[in-house]
Amino acid sequence: MVFGAIKKLVAGLAKTREGIATTLRATFQATRVDEEVLDELEAALLQADLGPSLAAEVVEAVRREAKASALDGDGLRRALKRTLLSAAGTGSASPEPPPPPPRVVFIVGVNGGGKTTTIGKLAARERAAGRSVVVVAADTFRAAAIDQLERWAERAGVEVIRHREGADPSAVVFDALRAARTRGVDTVLVDTAGRLHTKAPLMAELEKMARVAGREIPGAPHEVLLVLDATTGQNGLQQARLFGEAAGVTGVALTKLDGSAKGGIAVAIAYELGLPVKLIGVGESLEDLRPFDAQDFARALVQG
Repeated sequence: MVFGAIKKLVAGLAKTREGIATTLRATFQATRVDEEVLDELEAALLQADLGPSLAAEVVEAVRREAKASALDGDGLRRALKRTLLSAAGTGSASPEPPPPPPRVVFIVGVNGGGKTTTIGKLAARERAAGRSVVVVAADTFRAAAIDQLERWAERAGVEVIRHREGADPSAVVFDALRAARTRGVDTVLVDTAGRLHTKAPLMAELEKMARVAGREIPGAPHEVLLVLDATTGQNGLQQARLFGEAAGVTGVALTKLDGSAKGGIAVAIAYELGLPVKLIGVGESLEDLRPFDAQDFARALVQG
């Protein structure tokens, strides 16, 4: 049985797990793991959007275990959990000591990926941990984006620093960081415009914002968090690859995991790109942004 902290994660991964379980239900009852069983396993992993290279790698790892010692269905489940855990943990590093406040986090990603929602939830997490938070409305191209950000900030109980629509985003960042430093704010969350990774001028604007931040606060931005929609599957992997190259991404927040049958993308991002998945969204409430834990994730994915 699964208790306590990962109950919500188990529920959030229900669609992905059910997709795997539907394919592997008979397989997990097998008396012996053979090539037919391994073919079914690979099909289930592809359906869950681990991607072809990682699915093949996982199947090969299970195959080696099956050759070394006969596996039945229960053994297959355990072997699958171990290999998923190993892959999901790729890119994870020991936490570094936090910088002196304010800690500056840039939130990047394409429009519609859940970026603004994630900022609201992240602000709520920071407040719950006893840290003061300011949210920066540096997506100045759309009035609707600022309005949405203010609604989420109000829910989280934090202040938004904003300029008028169409203002220079770097100027907003400059003013916000000066204010945060003066007030002794712990965490600054910067909402950036929903950038398409193919739009060079927008990426150049992001680089300018980073330079401005670094001049005001040593080491800023201390984190560049890429928000990805889990329902996009392998398209999300390509977004992560391109944003990682262009924007210096340090970690990923994977949203809408509860609405996707493609939760394996979290493992694929970690394994193929070496980017740590740091946060996952498994619901609509402020509390439904969770730290990503590879062991809990692997356990919830196969549940057993």
